[in-house]
Amino acid sequence: MLHTAASLRLESRRWFSIIPHQNDLLDVFDHLLQHCAKLHLLKQVHSQVIVSGFDNSAFLAARVISVYASFGLLSDAQNVFETTPVHCLSSSLLWNSILRVNVSYGCPEKALKLYVEMRKRGVLGDGFTFPLAIRACKLTGRFGFGRIVHNHVMQMGFQSNVHVVNEFIGMYAKMGRIDYSYKMFDKMRVRNHISWNSMVSGFALNHDCDGALEMFQRMELEGLEPNIVTWTSLLSSHARCGRLEDTIDLFDMMRMRGVRVSAEAIAVVLSVCADLVAFEKGMVIHGCVINCGFENFLFVKNALICMYGKHGDVKEAEKLFSEMKYKDIVSWNVLITSYAETGLCDEALAIFSQLENLDNGSMESPNVISWSAVIGAFASKGRGEESLYLFRKMQHAKVMANSVTISSVLSVCAELAALNIGREIHGYVVKALMDSSILVVNSLLNMYMKSGCLEKGRTLFERINRKDLISWNSMITGYGMNGLGEIAIAVFEQMIEAGFKPDGVTFISLLSACSHTGLVDEGRKLFDMMLKEFRFEPHMEHYACMVDLLGRAGLMQEASDIVKSMPIEPNACVWGALLNSCRMHKNTDVADALAFQIFRENTDSTGNFMLLSNIYAASGRWEDSARVRVSAKTKGLKKVVGQSWIEVKNKVHMFTSGKSMQSDLNDFCGILEELALQMESEGHRTDENIIAEDAEEETMLSTL
Repeated sequence: MLHTAASLRLESRRWFSIIPHQNDLLDVFDHLLQHCAKLHLLKQVHSQVIVSGFDNSAFLAARVISVYASFGLLSDAQNVFETTPVHCLSSSLLWNSILRVNVSYGCPEKALKLYVEMRKRGVLGDGFTFPLAIRACKLTGRFGFGRIVHNHVMQMGFQSNVHVVNEFIGMYAKMGRIDYSYKMFDKMRVRNHISWNSMVSGFALNHDCDGALEMFQRMELEGLEPNIVTWTSLLSSHARCGRLEDTIDLFDMMRMRGVRVSAEAIAVVLSVCADLVAFEKGMVIHGCVINCGFENFLFVKNALICMYGKHGDVKEAEKLFSEMKYKDIVSWNVLITSYAETGLCDEALAIFSQLENLDNGSMESPNVISWSAVIGAFASKGRGEESLYLFRKMQHAKVMANSVTISSVLSVCAELAALNIGREIHGYVVKALMDSSILVVNSLLNMYMKSGCLEKGRTLFERINRKDLISWNSMITGYGMNGLGEIAIAVFEQMIEAGFKPDGVTFISLLSACSHTGLVDEGRKLFDMMLKEFRFEPHMEHYACMVDLLGRAGLMQEASDIVKSMPIEPNACVWGALLNSCRMHKNTDVADALAFQIFRENTDSTGNFMLLSNIYAASGRWEDSARVRVSAKTKGLKKVVGQSWIEVKNKVHMFTSGKSMQSDLNDFCGILEELALQMESEGHRTDENIIAEDAEEETMLSTL
């Protein structure tokens, strides 16, 4: 029954006028405290408790503490505890009340300090104290403290208390000691649903779906029907282990058995549908959400947005988002990420800006996930300058970057060879104590190797305690792209000796290294090794690398034979590698043979058309050159403008073909001319003649 202020006052006056005994008055205060719906009423009743001399009651003090906490007034609750007379501190009821407040309202460390103080005062605790202390250990991850509390439980004889043991099962599972949980569970004489659910949930937390399933089946064998919590934990365990199809099968089985689904189970299955190519199933689950009335559950709506977003249906994702009456930061981040992962970085930034500019009193603002999503989106689309600008903006907003953010920004530094910015971020990583993250260290390694700082990269690599395949691949790629193919192969051999199995990226890096350093025999051996020793089926990129390797070495016939024998239809990369070899060796015969393939290409790139056109132009076949260009134009293809970057005084400058340079960079023209002369004097061929031919060709074509 709800009590208004007036009715509560009348009731209290009536009771005070007719109650003669102290114990009855104690019950009145307890009743009034439990029915205080407003803060000012609570304070009035509390004042009356003090005036009446009942503030020396441990029972009433415990009640006042819990009611203050229910209003979110933790400091007031703590003050009541601290001002309670000393003789009340011998009551476990009072201690349990303040422990429960701190555990329930996010202060588990404080709860553990109170537990220590309680023990020092000689209050040993009871069956209500220990579950609270154990939960505080679980929340803080204090394994050693948990073992101490376990000893206290054994000393006090509560090791058979089902509530205490259930808490221990959850605590040990959360701390990764599911073996301890299992031993305690196995010794239980009496178990309830919470005991079984704690074990299934524990296996789920430890990514052991087989253990969770075994416990689930054992529960059924012992005659206890799994409830929705059990099913949800089982679904969660399979989702965590990546057993996505099995998760959906279990969900279908649950529904076939007539178990009423929960919003939590729905959210788990929606997350699985988001990761699987199971869009139709996701839409069926969406129907289930509507039928079960879960549309207004915030976490369910967020899961739906994520599911549609991951399947590229950003319109439906935004529609769901716009329908939400209340949005939390997860809602915003899911929509931003949906656009980012679809490659729509401008749209992702637009949503991000809306979140940034909220002025309706909302407490939501971009967090590290929001920033990382937009920074990563621009980085993955090759818009590095914008990605770096957003990172600077994030720093000014005083949002601490995480490993994902740092990895994205370092990938931009690697692509732009922005070494100074990369070094600055390295310093940030060390200060933020992120240099133990393998994702961050691999990104640093990639950045240094691609920027030509091979010694720094090698030093960083040797300091990695637990190298993974990405670490090794970064070293191989770095040496290869810097013209050190033999060292790249040596690193590969070290990797094999260390027990790592190469993947497709490893062989692309190796074959590319051989191609750029003329190691034809080594490249052939590696390609054979990939097929015969590692049973790795070559992908398009591997064939393109082999064609490039052989073509650069002038072995045009062997390169052509590889293209003819490919088990898959060659794409533009393979034809481009062969065409580039034709250009290098002025082989118009092979180029003529490739012309038909180039003309029938279904691509958005003009690369191969321009290559073929340049080959014809170089041999004076202007009409053929023009025909290729006209064909590209007919297809609606436009030549991608050539770009390059240079970093000066911590700023990245971009050069674009056909546009005048900035006035402060004009001096670089003179430096480039000097470098060209030096290359020529050392016997290296420059591409000046090709540039001249291309200019002459453009003049010819303009007259057509």
